[in-house]
Amino acid sequence: MPSSTEILFALGLGDQVVAVTHECDYPPEALTKPKVTRSEISPALSSIEIDFRVRQQLENIGTLYQLDVELLDSLSPDIIFTQQLCTVCAVSYDNVFRVAQKIKSKPKVVNLEPQSLEGIFQNILEVGRLTGRISKANNVVNELQGRVERVRKLTQTLERKRVLCLEWLDPPFCAGHWIPELVELAGGSDALGRKHQPSSQVAWNQILSYNPDVIVVMCCGFSIERTLREISVLKNPMLERLSAVKNNNLFVVDGSSYFSRPGPRIVDSLEILTTIFHLNELTYGLVESCQPKLFPIEYPQNIVQQVYLTETGHFTNI
Repeated sequence: MPSSTEILFALGLGDQVVAVTHECDYPPEALTKPKVTRSEISPALSSIEIDFRVRQQLENIGTLYQLDVELLDSLSPDIIFTQQLCTVCAVSYDNVFRVAQKIKSKPKVVNLEPQSLEGIFQNILEVGRLTGRISKANNVVNELQGRVERVRKLTQTLERKRVLCLEWLDPPFCAGHWIPELVELAGGSDALGRKHQPSSQVAWNQILSYNPDVIVVMCCGFSIERTLREISVLKNPMLERLSAVKNNNLFVVDGSSYFSRPGPRIVDSLEILTTIFHLNELTYGLVESCQPKLFPIEYPQNIVQQVYLTETGHFTNI
């Protein structure tokens, strides 16, 4: 899975990675590795069509992905890192375990299933332990924890905003697992989010009642460009009453690269949220006092975009 691939490369083990999934696209070197999975769901479908196909496929077949057993066998892996956290996001643990029994190298199957930020850090340490890179893993985690603590100190006295993080648009899903925790650390409050629990579908009337100050759309598995193709779902007169929409505090982020991946870049996600929630405060002095700066104020458009629903087709980067 993509997060495991990123962890392995962060530990300096890229040359020992023999295969990846079809979704492993970072670092760029991962794209050169053999791919042993494929999805049964076309990414060209709309959000609501994908949601329908996912539910249908899981009910009828129990999996959304196919493993190339023959290729995997020929590569003779010693360890397969997989997950049991979400059957929608990756090949299920049970399926991987069954396949591993048929492979001549008899690889160890390791389940990485973090629910929280600390769980992600523990996964990095576990991968380091299993691969003989515990010292490097400790260094990576210490650096990430230092960045988290820096954000915590910066935001602890700032005004907290009501935040809604949407993991899917049609139907709408509020975010779960580590996302509400990141929101808190970044200086926000996500009352609809499910901290350390799976994301869940939410009704639009619940969102109206909540009336968030900020909306962050972080569709699972979607880039910003892909998410913007679905943004018309929010162009609803009913939603124009939301404070976030009226005040142009609607943001689209790269859910696939950052928020959906429990790996080293999860702290980038925290820093992105901090920028979104407190752009003005951070611009006027707080970041300037840090050596080095916490993060660049201007992110490329492929990381975060501000969306103005009241001006058709107008998007800008922060």
